[in-house]
Amino acid sequence: MAGARVEVRISGHIKKDDFVKVIAGKDRGKQGKVVRVFPKEKRITVERINMIKRHTRPTQKMQQGGIIEREGKIHVSNVMLVCVKCERGVRIGHKYLEDGKKVRICRRCGEVLDK
Repeated sequence: MAGARVEVRISGHIKKDDFVKVIAGKDRGKQGKVVRVFPKEKRITVERINMIKRHTRPTQKMQQGGIIEREGKIHVSNVMLVCVKCERGVRIGHKYLEDGKKVRICRRCGEVLDK
């Protein structure tokens, strides 16, 4: 089908600076803070999770070449948001407050997860 539009659904339940727990993959069970979100790819970067080694050569910008270790991207389906009150990975829901603001809530205890 020529000219068919492909719509990408962006998952917005995980945001930058959220505290998440990895539920699948080589780093399962580890927790960390979300550093960066890639909504169109449905991937995130979590500090000290999915560390990869990149072999780089010296350039004008980086005088020192060698092996650089940094965080790789991880799919959002492989993480769960951590509730402050429950202190564990939880499913989330959405709720509107009295002032009309939409917030994320913990499905387990009902705690508001947005600051």
